[in-house]
Amino acid sequence: MSNLIVRGGNKLIGEITPAGNKNSVLPIICATLLTDEPVVIKNFPELTDVGKLVTLMEQLGSKIEWDKEKQEIKIDNSKFCDSFGEEGFPLGMRGAILLLAPLIHRHKVLEVKQQVGGCSLGIREIDPHLEVLEQLGAKIKNGNNITIEAKNGLKGNSLWQDYMSVTTTENFAMAASLAKGTSVMVNAASEPHVQDLCNFLVSMGADIEGIGSSTLTINGVSKLHGTEFTVSSDHHEITTLLALGAMTGGQVRVTNSIPHHFPLINKTFEKFGVKIKYDGDTAYTDKNVKLKVVEPFTKNLLQKVEAAPWPYFPTDLLPLMMALAVKAEGNSMFWNKLYEGGLFWIPEMIKFGAHIVMCDPHRVIIFGGKELKPTEVDAPNIIRATVALLMVALTIEGESIINNADTIKRAHPNFVENLQKLGADIKWAN
Repeated sequence: MSNLIVRGGNKLIGEITPAGNKNSVLPIICATLLTDEPVVIKNFPELTDVGKLVTLMEQLGSKIEWDKEKQEIKIDNSKFCDSFGEEGFPLGMRGAILLLAPLIHRHKVLEVKQQVGGCSLGIREIDPHLEVLEQLGAKIKNGNNITIEAKNGLKGNSLWQDYMSVTTTENFAMAASLAKGTSVMVNAASEPHVQDLCNFLVSMGADIEGIGSSTLTINGVSKLHGTEFTVSSDHHEITTLLALGAMTGGQVRVTNSIPHHFPLINKTFEKFGVKIKYDGDTAYTDKNVKLKVVEPFTKNLLQKVEAAPWPYFPTDLLPLMMALAVKAEGNSMFWNKLYEGGLFWIPEMIKFGAHIVMCDPHRVIIFGGKELKPTEVDAPNIIRATVALLMVALTIEGESIINNADTIKRAHPNFVENLQKLGADIKWAN
């Protein structure tokens, strides 16, 4: 584990191009298995989670050329393995659940070990993924291991999800693209990374309607082909950089900022006195913004940020706005409607002197604008929570230490180096 040493108090000023979206890249890599023709992916970020999946696919027979300097990768799956042998399907790896649909098309039979997956945010179910495959004609046998069979291929069907699950929607899109007939998913997830995957599949020859909405209609095709595709910028990183500019009294200009994904995010910034402006597709804020919570017209209620699946305010961005709220004068409530463990890192933020009351596992009230002090905190194994702790540390004069901050590397390549270019006094301790 690596620790971050942060000497805060500097204004962050400059221009940064954000990395490609990690949450887009993982399913897109898996989707390349739907063709044996070469695929080229641009704006491809160098991240630990991505590197592990690339290594796994190489071990299973994929030929991969990764030019990290150009942020470009070429994948040829024509020699991918026919079976996994005695070890079986590698479900234990983060993101491996996204291999289910592509592999059932390739192998026709999969054996999955019974195990519970998840992370610090909560348990991740496998049931919805199996339901998708079963609805599309796969046979599921539940014994010591789970066996999935689709010897005659998958067939189109309609299903209505219990809730908007990103990875389940992504498995559906990959499975339905090569299924026979038409498939419809109601209550589909529509996050920017889901849109990226669907647009990638379309560039391979898939027939998908309703991209960006809660209903996906997919007309199966007999074959998908190679393609060249550019991953969209990471909206999480864009939000982080804009917030840091405002929190430190500086000005960070973010290029390739995909403005059409940001109306609600920008509206949420405005709740704390921050106006996001645009010069083409470059986003920025004014310098020396006064951070103050805007009082609602309904004066007996707190200003509120509710996070849930897109097009709600994104749950993964909640910790970043909480960091902003800690610096803003006034009181606000934050509501994580998705993860049962999404707020248990709050005691670490309180160590800085932040005034935060946890109402229940899903809601907190932040009394912002209080005096903060440098300190040492332990980062949770949650990417955005770790980033939020770093954001607050960067605003406090004096030295803070963030222990076990490696999790940042899972989503943000060269993040510390980019912050240094903006004027941050920050470094890895080892």
